[in-house]
Amino acid sequence: VPVLIVSQIGTAISFVMLALAGSPIELFASRILDGITGGNIIAAQAYVTDITPRDKRAQSLGLIFAAFGLGFIVGPAIGGLLSAVYGESTPFWVAAIAATLTILLTWRTLNEALTPEQREANRRMKKSGLAPREIIRNQPLVIILIIAFVGQFSLGLVQSTFALYGEAVLFIGYSERATKIGIGLLLATVGLAQLLTQVALLPRAIKWLDEEIIVVLGLAVRSIGMFIWAIALTPWLGAAGSMFFATGFGLAMPTLQSLSTNTVPDEVRGGVLGIYQSANSLSIIVGTSMGGVLFAITPTTPYWIGGVLSVITVLPALVLARYIRTHKISAEAALTKA
Repeated sequence: VPVLIVSQIGTAISFVMLALAGSPIELFASRILDGITGGNIIAAQAYVTDITPRDKRAQSLGLIFAAFGLGFIVGPAIGGLLSAVYGESTPFWVAAIAATLTILLTWRTLNEALTPEQREANRRMKKSGLAPREIIRNQPLVIILIIAFVGQFSLGLVQSTFALYGEAVLFIGYSERATKIGIGLLLATVGLAQLLTQVALLPRAIKWLDEEIIVVLGLAVRSIGMFIWAIALTPWLGAAGSMFFATGFGLAMPTLQSLSTNTVPDEVRGGVLGIYQSANSLSIIVGTSMGGVLFAITPTTPYWIGGVLSVITVLPALVLARYIRTHKISAEAALTKA
């Protein structure tokens, strides 16, 4: 919980810096600060895995994604409206206030996930993480990290170009105010689809399908969303792409993350979540840096590339599904192989 609070404080300060930024250097400084202290996502996910049985982790991690989805419903819509009516810095001030409220909420409501005895046992453990050799020899974990890296790369392409893509393609000819509001509503559509996926679709999928099969289906659905964006010329087609992308992402990513925790013993699941998040962060860095370059070629190039990559990730996902079914891996078996 203290780690979560510290990371949330960094996020709140970074939003204030964004609101006050008057140069690119100040913008970069705010993002760097949020990145350095931005362990709130991994801390929240580790907290959930600590209090959740193995067979419920995919659904529980899905609830975190549902919360993100709800934020995407409210945040972009309000942000677009505030930016259009009150100015471009207003959304950052509102975000800073919201981040401050989460600090107070975390401080007042969350208890430590581990008992004092469990924390002491973890401190005494000689092994709290995974060595590079163990990661490389853990075949299912390597496949999961590859899928996560490529998947997050596609997300980075979307995050870094979607507003520009909306202006250049979906809302060409619209007024500036209508474009800002429209892009916000499209991002809200992503959030709505994400929320519905986590609350309604994923729990049912888990009952009927193995987690590795859900990952394959999610990647395929996400590919459809990326290709719809690549050919879309109207806001309505853009909304359809948003729904497919968010649904596929919502099926694949929490399930994939749950599978990663099942490849190691419980004693090092926090470490494997850190490795998983590191792969995601590195991929987002590469994806967002490449997004502008690809967008400069044509506005739809990032979405063609993202769609192709999403299709390609289906192949290692199928290999992972076959591996799991063949070896029937468990945390203990994975550790033995590692």
